[in-house]
Amino acid sequence: MINKKVANAQEALVDVQDNQTIMVGGFGLSGIPENSIAELVRKNVTGLTCISNNAGVDDFGLGLLLQKKQVKKMIASYVGENAEFERQMLSGELDVELTPQGTLAEKCRAAQAGIPAFFTPAGYGTEVAEGKETREYNGKMYVLEEAYKADFAIVKAWKGDEAGNLIFRGTARNFNACMAGAGKITIAEVEELVPAGTLDPNQIHIPGIYVKRIFQGSNYEKRIEQRTVRKRD
Repeated sequence: MINKKVANAQEALVDVQDNQTIMVGGFGLSGIPENSIAELVRKNVTGLTCISNNAGVDDFGLGLLLQKKQVKKMIASYVGENAEFERQMLSGELDVELTPQGTLAEKCRAAQAGIPAFFTPAGYGTEVAEGKETREYNGKMYVLEEAYKADFAIVKAWKGDEAGNLIFRGTARNFNACMAGAGKITIAEVEELVPAGTLDPNQIHIPGIYVKRIFQGSNYEKRIEQRTVRKRD
């Protein structure tokens, strides 16, 4: 029986080193691998290139790595609610590569599928296309985008089994699904880890072949990035 279970985040991320490229799943604060991020902070690895939709907030998510200056380059679709991210970007302390959100997702999915590059109309005629090959198809211009190359992909799922099969829940699926298998080594942390063979095959979103290591996380805060409520009449 295949068993990819490891004891904890420390064991799962034992070989993460300085100056590596890491994909991190999640969208805002939804579905982020909290335990893995905390372990990266503890390990104090530096010079990281992080690929993620955004960078959390100042005191949570990838914002914790930014606070300790562990990230040298951030590849994301927007700055979001992270003031420290914005400050480092504007001051030149942090190298930032902003990518259209759909393109970012497809560059992850292409890496997952083993596709080296693809053409997309997004960004043509803007600075996004500078230095890239462009081509016309059926009267429309497209930009050649290369798949990402990452040393690790770190994702978060609701439930998984010891063979690495993953099930996501609601919108927390987001970038986790396309990042699983998109790095040389994919690490999955889950809220509930069950024995192999106990998950319904029809419910599995990501097959275990994409996952190298899996562990059960704990103490998830599941913060809400912004909460807006209506005043009572």
